[in-house]
Amino acid sequence: MRLLNPQQEALLKDERGLMNDLRAALVAFDHESGDQEALRQSIHQLDELFLLVAVGEFNSGKSTVINALLGEKLLEEGVTPTTTEIQILHYGEIQGRTVVNDRQSVLTFPVEFLKDMSIVDTPGTNAIVREHETLTSQFVPRSDLVLFITSADRPFTESEKLFLQHISAWGKKVVFVVNKIDILQTDDEIFQVQNFVLENARGVLGSIPETFLVSARHALRAKTGEPALWEASRFERFERYIHDTLDEGSRLRLKLLNPLGVGAHLVEKYLEVITSRLEFLKTDFDLLSDVESQLDLYAKDMQQSFNLRMAGVENILLEMEQRGQVFFEDTFRLARVFDLMSKTRIQHDFERHVVADVPQRIEQKVGELIDWLVASDFRQWEAVTEHLSGRAREHQDRIVGDIGLGKFRYDREKLIEAIGREARQVIETYDKNREAKAIAESAQTAIAASAAMEAGALGLGALITTLATTAAADVTGVLMASVVAALGLFIIPARRRQGKRKMLEKIASVRTNLINTLRAQFEKEIHRSVQHINEATAPYTRFIRAESDKWLQTQANLDRLRYEMDQLKGRLERIQ
Repeated sequence: MRLLNPQQEALLKDERGLMNDLRAALVAFDHESGDQEALRQSIHQLDELFLLVAVGEFNSGKSTVINALLGEKLLEEGVTPTTTEIQILHYGEIQGRTVVNDRQSVLTFPVEFLKDMSIVDTPGTNAIVREHETLTSQFVPRSDLVLFITSADRPFTESEKLFLQHISAWGKKVVFVVNKIDILQTDDEIFQVQNFVLENARGVLGSIPETFLVSARHALRAKTGEPALWEASRFERFERYIHDTLDEGSRLRLKLLNPLGVGAHLVEKYLEVITSRLEFLKTDFDLLSDVESQLDLYAKDMQQSFNLRMAGVENILLEMEQRGQVFFEDTFRLARVFDLMSKTRIQHDFERHVVADVPQRIEQKVGELIDWLVASDFRQWEAVTEHLSGRAREHQDRIVGDIGLGKFRYDREKLIEAIGREARQVIETYDKNREAKAIAESAQTAIAASAAMEAGALGLGALITTLATTAAADVTGVLMASVVAALGLFIIPARRRQGKRKMLEKIASVRTNLINTLRAQFEKEIHRSVQHINEATAPYTRFIRAESDKWLQTQANLDRLRYEMDQLKGRLERIQ
């Protein structure tokens, strides 16, 4: 690049800063090295000569157009794909060829034209070897100006349209050259071809490009010994545009605009990726929200169901209370004085008529309650597991553009799998009998402690029987009375009242302790289950939030760079 004035130096400095900031921002997308390389090359090109890149389908005459510009047949021409590599033409005192790699070579020619700009001849974009098209596509971002060469016998083919869309996405300045107009018979045919190309080009680019209809073959022949063909070649207007319209100032402006076009393309591309990523992360937030909602509903539903199920336990004990009152009324009266003298008989009758099948019914109800609690916990873990795995399957292919997603996808799926694995372990190791036994033993111990008794090997039902029948045992012993009248008038009624009171107190104590113990154990179990699930999802939650923050910050950074590039582009458009 020629020496710049202070204004241009300032523009160049600002542009380098912006492009390097963009390179740093794109590090977050660590799997798209191709885009990083394109950006690096476009920045590097700022220090190189103006780069004119010729593209088009094979046999469109790209090499012939370049030869006509240079005035000599320096590049091989032919009807088959003769250009199989990127050829960069530089000025050199001696004609020569340097192989850069198996895909690229540098040709030097002592041609004055090449002192102001370098020209790139590319393989045909519709050649049989698809690698040629890839080579051309990868080189386009480095260009300062694209010569899009199409042939008058097949102008603007579908493959050319697709390739022009690719070029347009990079924000490149495109000049159309319709070659081989010498095969057309009349000016009307030339006019039709011109209109067709302009209309289609505008549809892709959104504007009408500079377009030149030429016969490069006639122009080259005119420059190499047949001057009569020069006018018919219509090449002069095109050559004047290249030499005069693209003066030093214009070339400098395009040179400086080139990295901005590449940068703008990459900013839009990766903002779209971020939008897709944030949308994808939203499904993760929805997933976590669903889990949280499930847990809230689970706790509420369990509370309601628990209250209903405990009502059944309470009803059994209330029924026993009612039978107990009837028992004391029927038993503790003077007519049964001889029965009252037998403590064993009173206890036996109490167990048979009052306690009856209460222990079995209580143990059955408590067992059902515990089974329900354990099964509900089990189902909740299954629901979380299924929900996570279902979301993973549902969204595994939804991300648009798998750019920089390798580590994210791996980490995300690894965390989801960890949660699912922990859930499966809970499910697989959940011993229903063990859990039920633990809850029952906790209730039994609490009730025994409240009654100041040793639970020992007694079951919950046996313990309730022992507590309840104690009420009957405590009010026997009427043999201590010496007078039947005294028994009838004072002792028996007193013992009846005492028995009722103690029975009601003990059964009430049993009921209260049983319900409180089961409720405490129930709440402990629900809390443990919810806490366990929350602990299992915590790493995933932190990961998703961190990813969201990261991409929101990257989005804000790219938005800032886009704004600053737009501002710089406006300054470059006004460059003198």
